Amino acid sequence: MASIPRKLLRSTVSLLNVNATRNYALPADPLARFKALASATKERPRVLITGSLGQLGRGLNTVYKYMYGDGCVVMTDIVKPPRNATDVSEYSYLDILHQESIERMVVDKGIDTIVHYSALLSAVGEQNVPLALQVNCRGVENVLEVAKKHNLKIFIPSTIGAFGPTTPRDNTPDLTIQCPTTIYGVSKVYAERLGEYYHHKFGVDFRSLRFPGIISATKPGGGTTDYAIQIFYDALEKGRHTCYLRPDTRLPMMYDTDCMASVVQFLAAPNESLTHRTYNVTGFSFTPEEIAKAIKKVMPNFEIDYKICKIRQGIGTVPSRFLEFSIKKSPMTADQNGICDSAQNCSKNPFRASTLAEPGGEAKTSIV
Repeated sequence: MASIPRKLLRSTVSLLNVNATRNYALPADPLARFKALASATKERPRVLITGSLGQLGRGLNTVYKYMYGDGCVVMTDIVKPPRNATDVSEYSYLDILHQESIERMVVDKGIDTIVHYSALLSAVGEQNVPLALQVNCRGVENVLEVAKKHNLKIFIPSTIGAFGPTTPRDNTPDLTIQCPTTIYGVSKVYAERLGEYYHHKFGVDFRSLRFPGIISATKPGGGTTDYAIQIFYDALEKGRHTCYLRPDTRLPMMYDTDCMASVVQFLAAPNESLTHRTYNVTGFSFTPEEIAKAIKKVMPNFEIDYKICKIRQGIGTVPSRFLEFSIKKSPMTADQNGICDSAQNCSKNPFRASTLAEPGGEAKTSIV
């Protein structure tokens, strides 16, 4: 794996901080905000994470361990975990298509909260619709049934892909026209509505956030916003990137640590404080052209060209900015968000599910 020289890294951070609207020097303890939340939490949760070896699961495990110590998270997935991974603990195989297996895990491990990350993403789902329906719909049905039976709190993430071409693209409210055009988006709308139904019909404490593209050190996994991660790997390894979206395609993004903060805070919020069960959440928006320009400021020889993928470009016709943020952050450009610092994280530890050391201080978050 290629790495960026230290001199270049220093100049990257310095350059991007000139125009930033907040200081992006790393705090002494990037996880301090989570510790503060833990001290305010009445009860220590016992969390089951499905699909935990994907982009977000390992990082969330690390956050919860930091907050409450060992033994608060059970990680599950259907693949073998990497050897000597420091962010994987208490791991078990679990197929979310088998409801009985989920239920046994919940009972045996004393679970009170499920974070259901298992899913096939947008681009991958379009290539295998039957499998996407199985994983994204049957899996949701199974975890909701288990949550109903055992009185569990359950978080199922949604996505900007749950919106479609008829959705207002700017100032998009939480409650609006959705009409997605991909099986991934359709399955996420199904999860939102089914979770809402289980909440009103059976009293299940269902919660969901519509995530934008997540920027982390994890290799892309088949989503439409994957270019925002792959572009850094390509910059390091090849000095150029071929983008499958138009240069002016503006999509909302957020750092993985901000994403985890939103999950932890959202799950800690009192049930009675929620006005509905699904909220929008975002951090900032940028285009492929803007991120390329930001990279060129620290890697002048970097080149980008465009080979438009009709499927992914079609998926990319989603809101670029939300009106009613569940987790509010100031909208900024790629350059202002210190986006090139992600290259530093990739070069340091390219195969972690989360860097847990975002270029930023404490996130300003609030549930409304």
